[in-house]
Amino acid sequence: MELKIAGLAKHFINGQWVSPAGSERIEVINPATELPVGVVPAGTAEEADQAVRAARNAFAKWAATSREERLALIDRAMEALERHHEELAYAITFEMGAPFDFSRSMQAMCGVWHLGATRELLRTYEFEQRLGTTMLFKEPIGVCVLITPWNWPINQLACKVAPALAAGCTVVVKPAEVSPLSALVFAQCIEEAGFPPGVFNVINGVGSVLGPVLSSHPDVDMVSFTGSTRAGVQVAISAAPTVKRVSQELGGKSANILLDDDSFAAAVTAGAAACFNNSGQTCIAPTRMLVPVSRLAEAEEIAANVASQMRVGDPFDETVKVGPVASRKQFESVQRYIEIGIEEGAKLVAGGPGRPDGLTKGFYVRPTVFSAVTSDMRVAQEEIFGPVLCILGYETEEQAIEIANDSIYGLSGYVTSSNLNRARAIARRLRTGMVHLNGAGPDFNAPFGGYKQSGNGREWGKAGFEEFLETKAVMGYNV
Repeated sequence: MELKIAGLAKHFINGQWVSPAGSERIEVINPATELPVGVVPAGTAEEADQAVRAARNAFAKWAATSREERLALIDRAMEALERHHEELAYAITFEMGAPFDFSRSMQAMCGVWHLGATRELLRTYEFEQRLGTTMLFKEPIGVCVLITPWNWPINQLACKVAPALAAGCTVVVKPAEVSPLSALVFAQCIEEAGFPPGVFNVINGVGSVLGPVLSSHPDVDMVSFTGSTRAGVQVAISAAPTVKRVSQELGGKSANILLDDDSFAAAVTAGAAACFNNSGQTCIAPTRMLVPVSRLAEAEEIAANVASQMRVGDPFDETVKVGPVASRKQFESVQRYIEIGIEEGAKLVAGGPGRPDGLTKGFYVRPTVFSAVTSDMRVAQEEIFGPVLCILGYETEEQAIEIANDSIYGLSGYVTSSNLNRARAIARRLRTGMVHLNGAGPDFNAPFGGYKQSGNGREWGKAGFEEFLETKAVMGYNV
């Protein structure tokens, strides 16, 4: 399919597709072929300022719109996303390599899912709340910069844009330069829905250039950032002098505690498959599998079998389960981590360095399983962000909890047991923002976010919606 994105080499600012002022461009590389699939502008500080000014000028009028007006526009945006669904799925596969069936059934669907969940929340949300003689008003925070990652490009775009617009904020989106095509399709949908000029803006460019400009801009009231912890720290530093709100969804190294009961064998299979999903490029992926020492050999055998059955290859091949990682940089990083695991003495039970057999081009990684991993190893502590599973042994439940919490991250955790009460008790003790029991998937109405260096603030659901609101207390209002 040929992508027919109106603004492929443009920004979307103040309701218009704007040609870039400079000549510098960014090639979008298809990670399956290593060939260009598109080109976007490398935005400048002046263009970033233009986008922020458009959002600032549109804010007062947009903040004053009624609930019904915003609901109608969200409905039209959802309809546009459904019309452009195939194009969105193709864009995601072309730019970051997700298998097309997965792009179509999951990645691209996240836009509609998040807008739908936000619509239902907006429909009943109480923006005025009485507290004795005081009235609390929930008001939009203002101009929001939304900096999004490449691994789930539409999910992370929609889960920020939907609540921000529904709350009455105006936004400037800076998508990852690795995966900007889907963001431009999304912008077309917003345009078709008829949102007023300046309410939604997209500027493309290099994160290290535009990130500091946007996060330090005095007319920006909030920055919502998803990406690496390192980059998140820089965003916070840039934002600090203007004391703006910063919400961050950062790295993760989620532990998956498998208890020694009837659920064990099935849990190893499911946990390994979940780790390899989206080529391992998911911040909440269960990358540390914690198993009883007595069942370590059994876990190794099952996980190795799962890895061997994960067909890696062309994302448009319906039999393929694992596509390439998103970029050459990511490919080289994952390869280095696999080498580090071997150097550290972890037991390699599946996969290993290099591309899978028969693949000579494309950023393909062999689904890899390390066992006999210990918490002091880098592969147990650092976010690899590729299809690499680490299996760690534990002697007691207490030790399993200690190992799970022995991390600078605290994004998500997993516990599997045929005894639900036992799993619940362990979940209460994990220092993570989320815990998935017995394979439970994400909940679009629940808060998404983490403890420690996994970030601050929350996305999704009511908690994510309220990140974009200020609270005003008017005393003596009710007498």
